[in-house]
Amino acid sequence: MDPVVIIFLSCLGIGAVVGVLAGMLGIGGGLIIVPALSYLLINVLGMSTQYVMQVAVATSLSTIIFTGLSSALTHHKLGNFHKPTVIYTSLGIGFGAVAGAFTASAIPGEMLIDVFAVLVMLIALQMAFGKKRASGNKATPKVLGVVGTLTGGVSAFMGIGGGALLVPALVWFNVNIRQAIGCAAFCGLVIAVFGTVSFIISGWSNTSLPSGSVGYVYLPAGAGIVATSMLTANIGAKLGQKVNVRVLKLMLAALLVLVSLKMLVGIE
Repeated sequence: MDPVVIIFLSCLGIGAVVGVLAGMLGIGGGLIIVPALSYLLINVLGMSTQYVMQVAVATSLSTIIFTGLSSALTHHKLGNFHKPTVIYTSLGIGFGAVAGAFTASAIPGEMLIDVFAVLVMLIALQMAFGKKRASGNKATPKVLGVVGTLTGGVSAFMGIGGGALLVPALVWFNVNIRQAIGCAAFCGLVIAVFGTVSFIISGWSNTSLPSGSVGYVYLPAGAGIVATSMLTANIGAKLGQKVNVRVLKLMLAALLVLVSLKMLVGIE
């Protein structure tokens, strides 16, 4: 079978899983997409590790444009948008996303794999043991801008929507939890757009990328992921009302730790 067809079909499966997890747990799919797609690109398409992470991260971000738009519109209808919080955070997010994407593009592939793996492990630990507690600090415009910049940078660097980072940070600065989730939904879209465009620009003249790429975005994989994740997100949201989400988060955190260890040892 043609390697491109194998990757597309595999990404249909990845998208289905990612959609369910996103709907059930409210996390972005990048933590699953990036390592899975990296493995496929190396072992099916025969890519070297030099650019594989850039392609995986960029493609993951491109899929979040579609899922993020749907999520943002839903939260807007639910009244979860607090305009000042969204505006000031988004300004920082946009700047950080551009910086994070161009930084990831410039780092050697092998180093990017190791950095990504360590960051995944930290997010997994936060997911398992972190608590959404508030401090005595207020979410001033300056604070929101800084939080947005840091979140945007790390998220674009990793190819994730940023909700796992942004929601706890906003809650810490006394933002209402529903408003924090709504802000994270919109900011995930901002991260995806700015990050994807940056990866396209930085990889535009790279002749070492596989056919079907637009910059660092690999279209066959992105199309497969989007096709199913948009459908299964609703299923995940319904399942999330019936199952113990805390247990699922612990299971996912354990999986992410194993994935990060595998990436540190060797992704091939």
